[in-house]
Amino acid sequence: MKYTTLKSIQTDLYTGKITCRELVEFYLKNIKEKNDKLNAFLSIFAEESLLKADEIDLKIKNKSAGKLAGMVLGIKDLLCYKDHISQAGSKILEGFESQFNATVVQRVLDEDAIIIGRQNCDEFGMGSTNENSAFGPCLNEIGENRVAGGSSGGSAVAVQADMCFASLGTDTGGSVRMPAGFCGLVGLKPTYSRVSRWGLIAYASSFDCIGPITKTVEDAALLLEIIAGKDEQDSTVSNLPVENYSVFNSGAVKYKIGYLKDAVESDGLQVEVKTETLSKLAYLKSQGHEVEAVNFPLIKAFLPTYYILTTAEASSNLNRFDGVRFGHRSSTATDLMSLYKKTRFEGFGKETKKRIMLGTFVLSANYYDAYYTKAQKVRRLIKDYTDKLLETYDFIVCPTTPTTAYKLGEKTADPIQMYLGDLFTVQANVVGLPAISIPNGVDENGLPIGFQIMAGAFKEKELLAFAKSVGV
Repeated sequence: MKYTTLKSIQTDLYTGKITCRELVEFYLKNIKEKNDKLNAFLSIFAEESLLKADEIDLKIKNKSAGKLAGMVLGIKDLLCYKDHISQAGSKILEGFESQFNATVVQRVLDEDAIIIGRQNCDEFGMGSTNENSAFGPCLNEIGENRVAGGSSGGSAVAVQADMCFASLGTDTGGSVRMPAGFCGLVGLKPTYSRVSRWGLIAYASSFDCIGPITKTVEDAALLLEIIAGKDEQDSTVSNLPVENYSVFNSGAVKYKIGYLKDAVESDGLQVEVKTETLSKLAYLKSQGHEVEAVNFPLIKAFLPTYYILTTAEASSNLNRFDGVRFGHRSSTATDLMSLYKKTRFEGFGKETKKRIMLGTFVLSANYYDAYYTKAQKVRRLIKDYTDKLLETYDFIVCPTTPTTAYKLGEKTADPIQMYLGDLFTVQANVVGLPAISIPNGVDENGLPIGFQIMAGAFKEKELLAFAKSVGV
């Protein structure tokens, strides 16, 4: 019963070959068989997803089902789902039950998607491998003891291992695209403000985006079409109309494409990643597209800018978790100050503590101008230069990651090597532009390689159409 497109699922649903209940049973069976090893799901909503399936089967019979009927979804543990636990992969939110639905969750439910469970992730989205989760790492289904990528590792592996059909993840510096690349899937990060962040547990508010992880570009486009658009609950969301992303033009369009020379020619690039990327560029040329190398003088500033600003925002966002209002509360506290200190010490993981302290440091009075203000200025320079490039080129392309999925624990001892995994993905978040990772072959161990495409602001329709046309 393996399906790769929602269209094929709905064809079988509407012709009576399968039912939604049978679909949910198929995914629940896979979860039962695989999740103990892969650790992709933290909670499984078995009974309610079966009841929802029966409800949608009736709607299909009455021809009143929504656009996502038959889509069995998982949601990352950063998205609020009413009357369900939301913990952000952290002990600090132990026992917290959401009082409302995130806007994206409500929108997929309104179109009859079935949410089957809550997925593992790096704590508060802080990580590139899913090894920073308070609930243990999530493992890639391909290869032995390979990381899933982060922070939406559980969301990607669940789709990869057929434990659900698609997932909603979040992307602050590549957290949808990196795991999609490591797992051989499609991962889409929309333009900042294209999708409401209401109900997303914040890490870095000016970087966070919600995006789909799917097996095809078509289904990523359909999900974006459903979740995008204005929202009265989020003052930062764009009011621009949502286009018909899932309607693709049949005519061939020739584009001008720039590839990041420093990325493609880097000595740190895994040999197979470089080979497959060059092969993809040659294919684009053979299809009549104009492909040119572009220099980006600020490429070395991507990661420092990203980490200074995101840790600063994390320091501000995470100070609400104090043991007073919700979540974990230390049982050994003797006064208010010890309550704050002990609750945070017990509740936050090592990586989260490190980023909070770094953020607090760069926001401190003595260092604010030296780090935070300077990083904001560099962010503007990176954005201006990126926008200038996109006046000449329709898309900017590069590998999604410098390597394929590495072994569990391989990078944890060296945080610099860990952070370098985000080198090619953080640019889109720093400048707020849409980017997508699509599968691009495998290495000698059969581990997937990702190819990233970035477009101008709110150019998702063109980005998705191009990604579909060049996907393998």
